[in-house]
Amino acid sequence: MTAPEGRGIGGTDDAFRILHVSTGNVCRSPITERLTRHALSRRLGDPLAGGLIVESAGTWGHEGAPMEANAATVLGDFGADPSGFVGRELLDEHVIRADLVLTATRDHRAQVISMGHSAGLRTFTLKEFTRLVRAIDPATLPDALDDGVVERARALVRAAAALRGWLLAPSAEADEVYDPYGAPITFFRSIGDEIHQALDPVLTALTGVRSHH
Repeated sequence: MTAPEGRGIGGTDDAFRILHVSTGNVCRSPITERLTRHALSRRLGDPLAGGLIVESAGTWGHEGAPMEANAATVLGDFGADPSGFVGRELLDEHVIRADLVLTATRDHRAQVISMGHSAGLRTFTLKEFTRLVRAIDPATLPDALDDGVVERARALVRAAAALRGWLLAPSAEADEVYDPYGAPITFFRSIGDEIHQALDPVLTALTGVRSHH
């Protein structure tokens, strides 16, 4: 069975695809992908509840590679599942299908947008998206229960894209998640915490459900 097409371009189905992008797809984007899935399953009761599909890829992706051992350890710290992960190189089709692309850095964002497919309005760095989401009144979004999480998610992306030119980053570095590749576990854990904190308001805005802790 093939996965349903997203709405990135011309798709019309009921799924909303979130694509996390980093460099190798072995550290930052696997952590972000699996933390997102873990949080969605806790908030919605099922990782695929509401039609949200979470994926990742790397701009210099190590195709077929496992995630770094330290990345798996960090996921375990959060109670998230690192098993069965396989690294992927970022392809046009991933960008075409994605409804929201969240990248580790501005360089990754630029690279995704340069691939075309009118990706500009759907592509943000993770921390940039968090910053924009914090400024959006959740009451202005479709209700997740009445209208479904997919409609709410699409509205959130449109609202964030509309705000982007008005709400500038306090500094260039504020929108970046640094690469922990080759670093000791302590640095991986700090990156894991950073990603987790950035994801929390995003997932609340997407689902309309706060985290349980």
